[in-house]
Amino acid sequence: MSLHEVRVISIIEDEFEDLELLYPHYRLQEEGAITHIAGVDVEKTYRGKYGVPVKPDYSFEQINIEEYDALLIPGGWAPDKLRRYDEVLRMVHYMNEKKRLIGQICHAGWVLISADILRGKKVTSTPGIKDDMENAGAIWHNEEVVVDGNIVSSRRPPDLPAYGKRLAETLVHLTK
Repeated sequence: MSLHEVRVISIIEDEFEDLELLYPHYRLQEEGAITHIAGVDVEKTYRGKYGVPVKPDYSFEQINIEEYDALLIPGGWAPDKLRRYDEVLRMVHYMNEKKRLIGQICHAGWVLISADILRGKKVTSTPGIKDDMENAGAIWHNEEVVVDGNIVSSRRPPDLPAYGKRLAETLVHLTK
């Protein structure tokens, strides 16, 4: 499988789930994807829940989302902050309208809820936000990874191997 020239952007805020950011980032790089990380402030070093420091490649304002094939949103507590940025919601809307991959894991479902794109979509997330997902109109499944069109969702860090594999497979399919 090759993702040569496929472009992926991950978005972060403080208290992202360290593994949920880094595992997919490097997994897709291994398949040949060009991966970037964006935060609200390109000069800031963001810290994961377990202290991993990450400096973004770009700020949200510097991102031209039209240049990307996939948007990845890690979980942790960061999604509760990310969903408050208009730039983030615009990115999610654009990717969804163009049927480009949106990957979300754990609490990242909150961002998709705020973007109001889950009605009738099959998804999973951390069980802690199951009610939120269902109240937003999603059809929630307790599975390690769920794919519905361009949305790839997963529950938590132990599911990362299945999530990474399905992200790569779905990207190959969507970018043909």
